[in-house]
Amino acid sequence: MSYRSDKILSLSGYNLDNKTTRGLQNCFKRVLKNGMHGIGFSPYKEGQEPGDQLSEKQIRRRLKVIKPYTRWVRSFSCTEGNELIPKIAKEMGMKTMVGAWLGDESEMNTKEIAGLKNLARDGVVDVAAVGNEVMYRGDLSEDELLGFIYDVKNEITDIPVGYVDAYYEFTLRPRITEACDVILANCYPYWEGCSIEYALIYMKDMYNKALKAGNGKKVIISETGWPSEGEGLNGAFPSKENAMKYFINTQLWSQEEGIDIFYFSSFDESWKVGSEGDVGAYWGLWDKNEKPKFHTKGVKLNKAKRLFV
Repeated sequence: MSYRSDKILSLSGYNLDNKTTRGLQNCFKRVLKNGMHGIGFSPYKEGQEPGDQLSEKQIRRRLKVIKPYTRWVRSFSCTEGNELIPKIAKEMGMKTMVGAWLGDESEMNTKEIAGLKNLARDGVVDVAAVGNEVMYRGDLSEDELLGFIYDVKNEITDIPVGYVDAYYEFTLRPRITEACDVILANCYPYWEGCSIEYALIYMKDMYNKALKAGNGKKVIISETGWPSEGEGLNGAFPSKENAMKYFINTQLWSQEEGIDIFYFSSFDESWKVGSEGDVGAYWGLWDKNEKPKFHTKGVKLNKAKRLFV
């Protein structure tokens, strides 16, 4: 066996620091063109937010943008037009992870679960996600969440059923981990203040902790990403340059190690500023107007704003 530098991804990722702006953009473009396992779908156009009704037209238009670059699409809700996402994605030949959004409103929870079951019966769900970061937010008790998971599993028996949360929740809550057919772990080095230089190795550790908690169950990274603008968090600094580096390294690791990753996210969405601060609006690979942010001529790389908290 001989050494092949082109076949080895270092523990902390490829060294991208010596690339010019154009070189980094070209590398990003090649990796994106090669395709992702999956991406989180951002359906809300400018001026919309959760609670607004989504149209088939906007969903179809946005899915057409991302289709050439991803095999899977992840949706986050089964109501208010979100139920159209897996139907149209399937029509376009993509696979789907479909989420029922659970919160502290019991009536809406009932509608979401019913919507997920209906979509599964229609054959447009490949992985069912019962809730997203419910434990992290504290919207439901563990028993309440388990009730929803087992309710779905009792009726959906031919596809994997899981729950999405921060990777460490699966270590802290073994009953939830046991209830899941598949572990859906959100892994964000950015939100834990990790610098871009060590972000990939940090995410590998997050993944391995979820893997250990799963005790042999498949682990899918259901979300990971890096914002392109906004204030920094400890050693983590948003910028277009850092966002491209993170995307490149996570995708190359995904391909080399066979890790299923849903990148977050497809499009920038301004409404997220309310819950995440200014960085909330800048997680997309495409901007709020559905235009490429990183891989077209004339894109200027912004410098990271540093804020130590």
